[in-house]
Amino acid sequence: MGQMALQRGSSMVSLAPKISRDMDRRVVITGMGVVSPIGNDLDTFWSSLLAGRSGVRRIEQMDTTDYDCKIGGEVVDFDPAPWFNNHKDGRRADRFTQLAMAASKMAVSDSGMDMTAVDTARVGVMVGSGIGGLNTLETQHTALVQKSPSRVSPFTIPMMIANIASGMVSMEWGLRGPNMCIVTACATSNHNIGEAWRMIKMGDADAFVAGGSEATITPMGLSGFGNMKALCLRNDEPEKGSRPFDKDRSGFVMGEGAGVVVIEELGHALKRGARIYAELAGYGLSADAYHLTSPHPDGEGASRCMEMALRHGNANPEDVDYVNAHGTSTSLGDICETKAIKRTFGDYAKNGLLVSSTKSMTGHLLGAAGGVELAACVKAIIEGVIPPTINLDDPDPECDLDYIPHQPREVKIDCALSNSFGFGGHNASLLVKRFES
Repeated sequence: MGQMALQRGSSMVSLAPKISRDMDRRVVITGMGVVSPIGNDLDTFWSSLLAGRSGVRRIEQMDTTDYDCKIGGEVVDFDPAPWFNNHKDGRRADRFTQLAMAASKMAVSDSGMDMTAVDTARVGVMVGSGIGGLNTLETQHTALVQKSPSRVSPFTIPMMIANIASGMVSMEWGLRGPNMCIVTACATSNHNIGEAWRMIKMGDADAFVAGGSEATITPMGLSGFGNMKALCLRNDEPEKGSRPFDKDRSGFVMGEGAGVVVIEELGHALKRGARIYAELAGYGLSADAYHLTSPHPDGEGASRCMEMALRHGNANPEDVDYVNAHGTSTSLGDICETKAIKRTFGDYAKNGLLVSSTKSMTGHLLGAAGGVELAACVKAIIEGVIPPTINLDDPDPECDLDYIPHQPREVKIDCALSNSFGFGGHNASLLVKRFES
């Protein structure tokens, strides 16, 4: 369509030609990067999942003497320095940004994308965080209160704001496409990846670096979640603390990490000869509009979210082989998600559908959870094996699906769904399929 003009009084206002939008544009995953309590790279993360290895341990980054909860899923043996071209930038970055940069660089390297050979105005970044730089906020507030205003770092604000990781990742390669950070608590990664998917579908970008990062094992984080009575207190058996769908679950285990993917429009990926892991086929989102921290009791919002992902992905319920559940190990959450799955999948939920929660091994990575769990879904499709739900010794009678207890299960997976649900009633699901040209 050529240029158009609107007449306003005696002046003419020109309108640019409409951008062609083609919702049939296919989106594929070409790179993945993971930093987690069970491995600081994709291969180690995946092998740990299949081994049923727990990354939950006694917290070491802070003194937990005065805290009821003393366990968490910490990222260990992580050195941020190699992930920053300028070491000063690395030192000035909050831990959540350090983890985000590492996962982003892994994902870009894994994708094989040469950023000097693509139109960087067509490559976007959406790397979010549920909470952002909590550690920076705490340490700088301590400096303010115990010392003086002059002792607060001039980098405080850019270190703590949740969008700074997305900004720094874009600066790393000069990526000038759409850039933002969606903050929706534990649904953060899925929303960032999903909205990046939408923008590629709409023709506003050809590729994205997208996912989430979190680092909230701090005094404030542990106190805030602990005083809500949301955390598991199995301090003497940390590795058994995260036990989704088990009758003896007693709360979630807080974790940290980052999960980032590179997603591309199919033609863009094929043109550069990229290896394609899988197709990101659908995305759903909804609100419970019910409670600050509790899910809707009948799973209505989560169900609508999954149904939307299926609809966008042109998939019937029976097409889905595997659901990577939100499965946080909370008393209400696990039951409500089970109800939501039954509501979405009907009889198939108990007669063929396979479900597991990898949070049983990683703990709950909050805003980073969806990114690492999407990577687990993609690997399940590629490798033909589903990671287990460990610690599921005595299933809750109200949690009566096939959750793949204890051991991984070898089975062909063509289609998988990844769920993430956050405080505030935010729901987001991603549908990924085996790639077929």
